[in-house]
Amino acid sequence: MAERAALEELVRLQGEHVRGLKQQKASAEQIEEEVAKLLKLKAQLGPDEGKQKFVLKTPKGTRDYSPRQMAVREKVFDVIISCFKRHGAEVIDTPVFELKETLTGKYGEDSKLIYDLKDQGGELLSLRYDLTVPFARYLAMNKLTNIKRYHIAKVYRQFDPMIPDAECLKIICELLSSLQIGDFLVKVNDRRILDGMFAVCGVPDSKFRTICSSVDKLDKVSWEEVKNEMVEEKGLAPEVADRIGDYVQQHGGVSLVEQLLQDPKLSQSKQALEGLGDLNLLFEYLTLFGIADKISFDLSLARGLDYYTGVIYEAVLLQTPVQPGEETLGVGSVAAGGRYDGLVGMFDPKGRKVPCVGLSIGVERIFSIVEQRLEALEEKVRTTETQVLVASAQKKLLEERLKLIAELWDAGIKAELLYKKNPKLLNQLQYCEEAGIPLVAIIGEQELKDGVIKLRSVASREEVDVRREDLVEEIKRRTSQPLLN
Repeated sequence: MAERAALEELVRLQGEHVRGLKQQKASAEQIEEEVAKLLKLKAQLGPDEGKQKFVLKTPKGTRDYSPRQMAVREKVFDVIISCFKRHGAEVIDTPVFELKETLTGKYGEDSKLIYDLKDQGGELLSLRYDLTVPFARYLAMNKLTNIKRYHIAKVYRQFDPMIPDAECLKIICELLSSLQIGDFLVKVNDRRILDGMFAVCGVPDSKFRTICSSVDKLDKVSWEEVKNEMVEEKGLAPEVADRIGDYVQQHGGVSLVEQLLQDPKLSQSKQALEGLGDLNLLFEYLTLFGIADKISFDLSLARGLDYYTGVIYEAVLLQTPVQPGEETLGVGSVAAGGRYDGLVGMFDPKGRKVPCVGLSIGVERIFSIVEQRLEALEEKVRTTETQVLVASAQKKLLEERLKLIAELWDAGIKAELLYKKNPKLLNQLQYCEEAGIPLVAIIGEQELKDGVIKLRSVASREEVDVRREDLVEEIKRRTSQPLLN
């Protein structure tokens, strides 16, 4: 038995060693050698009869959320949803999986990231990759041509040129400002400008989308690396790549738009001129919305998804320079979107073109940023919304506590009590401090005689006698909850 335990420990240690090598991105040969050692140890261990082992873990790419983390999620969602409602949006929902053919061919090189499901009753299904393609399918199925909708901070749709696009950018700025997660910049571009630029630079039509995917990596790697991928992996001529480099390394504001409208090469492209004209109008609206200083026209922004047809945008958080004179760096995308006017027509039997524009908020990344900030500040996060704890000052008052908490629940008050017959008052008060409950309604023998409840503020420890019939109104007033009609 001791020998087997020692062997199990060796297997565990070797397993950790292999995982460490993978995380360190060690050479394939070294990893293969260590995996072989692990398999050899497992073979020596043999099956453990009578004991079935399995690893307790969440599937790759998923995670659990603790009560504290869920409280953070809810606060973030409250900000996001209230912003969309403020802009007149309504909500729908779509299935978590779609017919595989619905999703196929809409995401370019990202299509390889789609999760396929097993054959279900003759239907080939895949988990949805985003909410935009399922939304386009929903519009076509329901013959809708006019809807302004959110799906937990995801998609918007409208008609007149650049007004809804400008509103989407305004919403992104409102959300990121409200969430207080740091300075940010929203990059904008237009797929028509990109396609026009590729054409005048000499990119073959068949390579537009794959070169677009390479350009989209410029926020993560250097231009030299992107150029090498274009030339060595995708077969683009070096001189064509150099011409692209002259454009995609430019960024600025409306002045850059005006400059490119006069560009001798780019002005030869009708597509590019249309895109630049729309961006010029977009910047007018952004100025009226008061957010032009948060927007940067960035020719390297490409957004690799195939369905975008016009304006595209991406919000990045900015890292404050360490040394004076250093350039402000982007540290990660937290929101993105764009116009996809041709997507609904791909599902509509008559091929109707429905203009669409949308935005998506990277809530998982925002959650992690908010969590890190709260941990750094050592800020306490409430995991419940309990307004008051019903407590007793003496023994044998369980019935009175139960009657009072029932009255509070019936009046819509969020209330708790400890599940002991005779809890000590000190324990009840400590529970309130730990859970962040702001008020304690204390029942004692004298209070029962006088027809009052002692209401205690946990933060200030101030106590006041409140007539029982006035208790609900007083709790609502103190916790800023509107009175129910």
